[in-house]
Amino acid sequence: MAQFFKAKPNKSKQLSSKLSLKVTQLDHLGAGIAQYQGKVVFVPGALPDEEVTVQFIEQKKSYAKAKLTKIEQASSQRTEPVCPHYQQCGGCNLQHMALEAQREHKQQALIDLMNKLGGNALDDNKIAPAIKGEGWHYRRRARLATVFNKNTQHLQLGFRQSASSKIATITQCDVLAKPLSDLIKPFAANLNQLKSKASLGHLELTQAENGIFAVLRVTKRLPASDTRWLAEFAANQKITLLIQDNDNSLSQIYPEPLDETSVTLPHYLLASDDNNNQGVTCEFTPGNFVQVNGAINHAMVQQALTWLAPQKDERILDLFCGVGNFSLPLASNAQQVIGVEGVPEMVQQAKANAQLNHLTNLSFHHADLSADLTHEKWLGKIDKLLLDPARAGAFESLQWLHKMRPKKVVYVSCNPASLARDTKVLNEQGYQLTRLGMVDMFPQTHHIEAMALFELTV
Repeated sequence: MAQFFKAKPNKSKQLSSKLSLKVTQLDHLGAGIAQYQGKVVFVPGALPDEEVTVQFIEQKKSYAKAKLTKIEQASSQRTEPVCPHYQQCGGCNLQHMALEAQREHKQQALIDLMNKLGGNALDDNKIAPAIKGEGWHYRRRARLATVFNKNTQHLQLGFRQSASSKIATITQCDVLAKPLSDLIKPFAANLNQLKSKASLGHLELTQAENGIFAVLRVTKRLPASDTRWLAEFAANQKITLLIQDNDNSLSQIYPEPLDETSVTLPHYLLASDDNNNQGVTCEFTPGNFVQVNGAINHAMVQQALTWLAPQKDERILDLFCGVGNFSLPLASNAQQVIGVEGVPEMVQQAKANAQLNHLTNLSFHHADLSADLTHEKWLGKIDKLLLDPARAGAFESLQWLHKMRPKKVVYVSCNPASLARDTKVLNEQGYQLTRLGMVDMFPQTHHIEAMALFELTV
């Protein structure tokens, strides 16, 4: 008996064909959204109200991804990217969109995610003004990758390409602080003069209150001639240069340290009230997480202080405290602040920062942030809580909130999707969202940061 089979569609032909689409909106990752035969089509690089020609690169049952090949009708929001490396470097993906349009999109994307995933009907009076600053040269820190080509004996310095592990060679970065951007080209030239250039790792550049810092990762001990060359370069550039080995130990190449074990650490300043009085100093080391946009971080800390309104008789818990970014200024206004962090090295740095600022009402502890901390002897009664988790959010940490019952919770988020999910947990435990604000920490990128204030209602 003959059997007849339906021929499978030619998938390669489907993917190679081009078609015209009308883009209606952006998703929260900054990609254009269009519709085609009942499917949602994501088109990176396209903007709302644009007519574009695209080529499918991936097709699923309910959605597809496409590559933008031509803009038939451009949006009024479209602008010419400033950076010459924009099409190769994976650091930014919204330079083609006017800055204010970026911010309007981020604000709406945050509200939409909170309404959809968080189960909140957000009134206008709950929406705080967005925290925003400069659109360019705002990053005070960056890590550049190095790749050594054995054939050409050339060291490549740059950032990872978009959706790739390959490195895009760069000569400037327009979102990096200008003094740091200006260092990239001369640094690349000088590193290529070293005998040990094949054993160099990444290069970290930082603009701090106490100068420009560069940390060079090495996999082997540098020969004396290379050390002298680097010291001379650092002296000419007027920067502090540190070397980090495979054990994460630091040594200072320039300026010459007082002894072999001493190094100068970068630091930034934080005001502990709206009048910029009683400022605190926050030191950090390579590998420590710090907010890369200094001006926005300062405004964020001020907003957290305003929303939490710490009192002299209150005990405040700071979870995911890092090196003390929020804990240090909070301690100037509260009876006691307890900072908890999951990374031991950052806890040690946070303790050093408390000592540096002579804050005796501030303690830091290393703990598993997914565990129940209410049994810890150092915790005690908590009046208010601040959370600043990583992108995964604070879902596990919030499971124990009902045992602490702080009056207020300020949640600092770098991922509105996890914030929206965690909002449901807070709602279930008797907290109401009373303020929500977008934080434009990373202009020219799709990244959305946010701050939310929750208050206990039952």
